[in-house]
Amino acid sequence: MNQKGLFDVISPIMVGPSSSHTAGAVRLGLMAKNIYSKPIKKVDFTLYNSFAQTGFGHGTQKALFAGILGYPVYDKRIKNIFDIVKDTKYSFSYAEDLSRHPNSVDIVINDGMKISGNSIGAGEIKIIEINGFSVSISGTYHTILLMYKDKPGMISTVSKIIQSENINIASLHCDRNEKGGTASMYIALDAYAPDSVVKSIANIEDVYYTTQIRKLDA
Repeated sequence: MNQKGLFDVISPIMVGPSSSHTAGAVRLGLMAKNIYSKPIKKVDFTLYNSFAQTGFGHGTQKALFAGILGYPVYDKRIKNIFDIVKDTKYSFSYAEDLSRHPNSVDIVINDGMKISGNSIGAGEIKIIEINGFSVSISGTYHTILLMYKDKPGMISTVSKIIQSENINIASLHCDRNEKGGTASMYIALDAYAPDSVVKSIANIEDVYYTTQIRKLDA
């Protein structure tokens, strides 16, 4: 009887032997790609704890890299991703930090945006931090993310733009580094917003960055 190799376990929803180390890693990469929403030329991954200790055997590095390039969890090409893709630079480093989730990763894209996330089991993931701001984005909803100068009225202004398209807001969360400093807001939506909504939000005075994050598997 032949032994099964690392990526011989194929199901309709994933390639790889581990839902947390493989499918979850792909989804973390996919979510980071959706958040960044621009061409990716270089990406640096820091794997923590169990990801760092056992990730190689589970193909976690391949999974993260494939996800950041847009490959879905069921794509058989993931097992050869480093041979297929040559024009995107990448690096991996490893660390132990007991304050972090066992399956945790930091992703730095193009020497700029830093995205931190956890693979929490059964292929599910959670983005916990973007550029130092706390978030909790699971990919379950389409999400608008913006960074802006903290000031009164911003939540109301953004909400009115979204509601003008008759789109229901599932949840809304804010964070800031200090009063009057830089703040972040992410809004989970029941429907994908038209590009005009994102452009209108981007045009609000003192909004520095805006993007819409498409939910996973959409």
